[in-house]
Amino acid sequence: MESNSETKQHTLLSSESGIQRTQYPYVTGSSVVALKYKDGILMAADMGGSYGSTLRYKSLERIKPVGKHSIIGASGEISDFQEIMRYLDDQVLNDNMWDDGNSLGPKEIHSYLTRVMYNRRNKFDPLWNTLILGGVKKGQKFLGMVTMIGVNFEENHIATGFGNHMAQPLLRAEWHENLTFEEGVTLLEKCMRVLLYRDRSAVNKFQIAKITEEGVTVSQPYALKTFWGFKAFENPTAGAEGSW
Repeated sequence: MESNSETKQHTLLSSESGIQRTQYPYVTGSSVVALKYKDGILMAADMGGSYGSTLRYKSLERIKPVGKHSIIGASGEISDFQEIMRYLDDQVLNDNMWDDGNSLGPKEIHSYLTRVMYNRRNKFDPLWNTLILGGVKKGQKFLGMVTMIGVNFEENHIATGFGNHMAQPLLRAEWHENLTFEEGVTLLEKCMRVLLYRDRSAVNKFQIAKITEEGVTVSQPYALKTFWGFKAFENPTAGAEGSW
């Protein structure tokens, strides 16, 4: 017969090998910025994926369409975002199978995501993402956010990650409800350019998504024009206490 110590050790080993969840985020995406404009929702994100502090991947799409009326953008662990997209694909498929002439709107999907994230948090098995969900249905624009522990809200403009610190001041100063498409894109590019300068996890390869009553359009990846000749960039630690 096994001794108590051997049984205890066997139980511990079994529990260790049985863990199949994200204990810590490995490959992560940085900021997502989104806003309402006159005709719908605009959302922007770069395509970088960081393995720890290494900018390992440079072609990750972090903005995806969801059903007919919504788009989602994610910061955080990429594999967990892929799992969330599987959940959403199942929901959209199940909704389509009813074939009742109705379809899930952005408010319903946002509500579903709040329950998923909060449920996983309560299991001490969170999905390590901050999500932005935007959409248009029956003329109503919607833009909301959900964090990895289920905290959620709706707003006219939202930024995740480092963008919550660097992009929000720009959005507060320049956003208004009658933004045209061109003005909205210009504002988003301004935010993403600042993040490119200041966020080491950002990469100069972006996508901007647009959703209106007509549907979803996600741009091809492109780069922004940058200028690195600022004096503050030449010697960023000059005058800093304890610098070399």
